[in-house]
Amino acid sequence: MRRLDADQAQLWARVAATIRPLSREVPVETAAPIAEVPQAPAKPRGRVPPTRPAPVPPPRPRQLSEGGLDGHWERRLRSGTVEPDRILDLHGHNLDRAWRAIDDGLERAIASGERVVLLITGHARPGEPPVQRGRIRAAVHDWLAASRHASRIAAVKGAHRRHGGGGSLYLILRR
Repeated sequence: MRRLDADQAQLWARVAATIRPLSREVPVETAAPIAEVPQAPAKPRGRVPPTRPAPVPPPRPRQLSEGGLDGHWERRLRSGTVEPDRILDLHGHNLDRAWRAIDDGLERAIASGERVVLLITGHARPGEPPVQRGRIRAAVHDWLAASRHASRIAAVKGAHRRHGGGGSLYLILRR
């Protein structure tokens, strides 16, 4: 609650004097005029550290597979009738080369106005940690969500069996 300065206190006292209580009982206490306004606190001595703004949490990367497509697109993807405009095959790539290939391929697809990119990652291989296969497939969703092209990707969907099934993804780009 903020304090009133001298002018505001006098004005409030005049307004309060015109108020009629709702109850029929006689008020016990009447408003007394305010004699003195308290002084502002003295400035602190010495070095005062600046106030820091509250930390802002980093934005949550959106899930690229969430929404973004209408029913027409969904039907075409499910039935496999959509034809990819560009195909990116990551077989034989290590993690670094795969990331560069995805980034370059998306840049070219966006520059040429393409809409559907088929990303062939290969099937995930089951096995214990000594089996070092399927790392690209495991990392591709995080890569796409964090890439500089994430705002241009409308959706990431699993590919139809005729385009590689579980080893491939459709990347639908925004116009």
